[in-house]
Amino acid sequence: MKAVAVECIGIGLAYGSNQVLHDITLAIEPGEFFALLGPSGSGKSTLLRLIAGFNQANRGRLLVDGRDISGVPPHARNIGMVFQSYALWPHMSVYDNVAFGLVERRVARSEIKRRVGEALALVGLGELAQRRPNQLSGGQQQRVALARTIVIEPQVLLLDEPLSNLDKKLREQMRLELKRLQRTLGITTIFVTHDQEEAMTTADRMAVLDAGVLQQVGRPRELFDTPSNRFVAQFVGSTNLLTGRYDANRAVFITESLGDIPLTSDAEGNALSIRPHALTIATNRSAHGLWFAGEVLESEFLGEFTRYQVKVGQAILTADAPHLSATPIYTRGDSVQVAIDPAEVRVLEY
Repeated sequence: MKAVAVECIGIGLAYGSNQVLHDITLAIEPGEFFALLGPSGSGKSTLLRLIAGFNQANRGRLLVDGRDISGVPPHARNIGMVFQSYALWPHMSVYDNVAFGLVERRVARSEIKRRVGEALALVGLGELAQRRPNQLSGGQQQRVALARTIVIEPQVLLLDEPLSNLDKKLREQMRLELKRLQRTLGITTIFVTHDQEEAMTTADRMAVLDAGVLQQVGRPRELFDTPSNRFVAQFVGSTNLLTGRYDANRAVFITESLGDIPLTSDAEGNALSIRPHALTIATNRSAHGLWFAGEVLESEFLGEFTRYQVKVGQAILTADAPHLSATPIYTRGDSVQVAIDPAEVRVLEY
């Protein structure tokens, strides 16, 4: 199966006066697992459905393998889509659900049998071919939906929040299954989610959208470590934002609440972003970091770490402390010391 590129060039979509997508320009590489990440109403599912052909842009071009398919109807695009609800036929067996698209295309019966068998084996459901969807678990139903999509051998695979109906443990398992399947097929895959963890753990690269505007594109680690703006910093992970200004002469960022924070490199912007895990919380100060006295306001034990809300000067900072059995737990009202590592500080536009 040939891996193809998908390009959105200046795509805009509006319903009357409601502009849903604003000049989206995006290049997805052949064979890439690409995530569209954003909150509800950000335009990510609208963009996915536009690629599938269910929505039509008011302007711009959509290219697949270098060919403009903007005016091509959905059935002629050779693009497969797995819906959030899976959309399985309840009265059909697993085999017949997977075979449906091939039957509609009038593929020979022997070829249908071969391709359905291969698709079911690929998703690990070869022994369940004669069951009905209501006899399957949520994860198995998702695999049937995947098999039904890949059996038609599409050029591009679209996934519209396919994990949202599963419980946490099964979501984690299916994330690994999706990555394995995508790597096995080598198919260009575009995955829509509002869950930052899903995007960061599955995608080669991802795009963050907000209110129909493309905010940033890059590898998950790039977006997490160097967010381009306040929205990305807050949506891709958690962060502390401190407003102020950069003083280039002294190489410090002057915050309104904590005073001067030294920086390790030049930067422009009016806000400081500090990830909670980049803060150190302790009873006593050590030599490393820039230390501030604080008071614990709240704490949440989350298993692998404890999340603290700490009042430091005029600011309230979120600090994540890794948890081990011997790790001290601070409670409301405790006096603590909080350290900021200047190397982990990022300056951006508020």
